[in-house]
Amino acid sequence: MLKLCGFPISNYYNKVKFALLEKGVPFEEERHMTGKDSIAAGSPIGKVPFLKTDRGVLCESQAITDYIEDTHPNPPLYPRDPFARAKCRELIDFLELYLELPARRLYPEVYFGGKVSDDVKTSAREQLEKGMQALAHAAKFSPFIAGAEFTYADCAAHVHLPLISQVTKKIYGEDFLSRIPAIAAYVEKIRDRPAAKKVNEDRKADIERSVAAQKKAVTEKI
Repeated sequence: MLKLCGFPISNYYNKVKFALLEKGVPFEEERHMTGKDSIAAGSPIGKVPFLKTDRGVLCESQAITDYIEDTHPNPPLYPRDPFARAKCRELIDFLELYLELPARRLYPEVYFGGKVSDDVKTSAREQLEKGMQALAHAAKFSPFIAGAEFTYADCAAHVHLPLISQVTKKIYGEDFLSRIPAIAAYVEKIRDRPAAKKVNEDRKADIERSVAAQKKAVTEKI
């Protein structure tokens, strides 16, 4: 059986988990954190997620989802048409390379109590502005982000868009996603899917466990 390795707070872990649940592929979850723990478990550069298969370990969420599609083609989460399939992958790249990646530079201040320099904020904003333009151009919302059918682009959007919303609102005082009116209803539509609810519930539970563990560690030091 496939083993999805990582932890439920990771958006890229949840992208793969969402896809597995949507396709009904049996899998187990194996908890690993980034760094030495993941390297020891088979991830060459210590990143999550990674997938243990009967043929070895796969890393990088997009490589993993492509493998899942090739080995479990039904129900399909890519369009059958080659051009539409490529456009779906293009949309995933827009979400991850030009929105989530620059937003990630701001995570230390938004989520971890750190500070980010004004130069980083300015640079990230420039990248995010370009990413928003690309998203507005490529997204269909008819009713799904890539068109009429649910695809891997929806799996990516579900886990990345809320973070982009939170980050831009916190750092720049504006939710950049509000510039695209169709996004709010779309996000709610995807959130109501049973697989999305499962992903979100597990993520929330993992956050609560992490917070409790941190509080316990602080208490034990006192």
